[in-house]
Amino acid sequence: MRTKRNAARALTGALAALMLLGGAVLADGAGTQSDPLVTMSYLNQTVIPAVIAQIDGKAEAYRQQLVDELDAAVKDYSEKMDAALAAQQSGSVSSAAYKVVTLSKGQQMKLDVGCEVMLRIGTAQCVTPSSPGLIDVTTGGSVNNGAGLTVNHLCMATISGRAIKATADTVKILTRGGYSIG
Repeated sequence: MRTKRNAARALTGALAALMLLGGAVLADGAGTQSDPLVTMSYLNQTVIPAVIAQIDGKAEAYRQQLVDELDAAVKDYSEKMDAALAAQQSGSVSSAAYKVVTLSKGQQMKLDVGCEVMLRIGTAQCVTPSSPGLIDVTTGGSVNNGAGLTVNHLCMATISGRAIKATADTVKILTRGGYSIG
């Protein structure tokens, strides 16, 4: 009987050792680098602040990018406005309203496409490298190179490179659109 008892005890001890060994193996797999255990304090104190810092960094970088783009747009707009003011002060004007321009004999008024002119006082001639020079809107005809403008006829430049040249001492022209005096 003792052998049966000893065998049962040995079997029970082996079984207990096997269970302890199996528990240790199972416990050894949890909390490793491949299967870590994460605590709530680790999430609250380490992970969440790191994620928030990363989001704040990206948001700040995007905000700075937008500020830089806005600064560039404002600078570009300011440069364009400064150039427009300088052009207006130098005699190169673009306007939607009619304006009286006075020319002296020999001065040329270079017209932008779409510029309208009407000779009011004096005499002037069309200066153009090709035909048609200016379109006489009043008659529907054209004014070619060297031809004189008719007083009180509205003329329009429809092609670039068109100009009028003052042939009298004082010439007054009513104009609307872009031009420069040279």
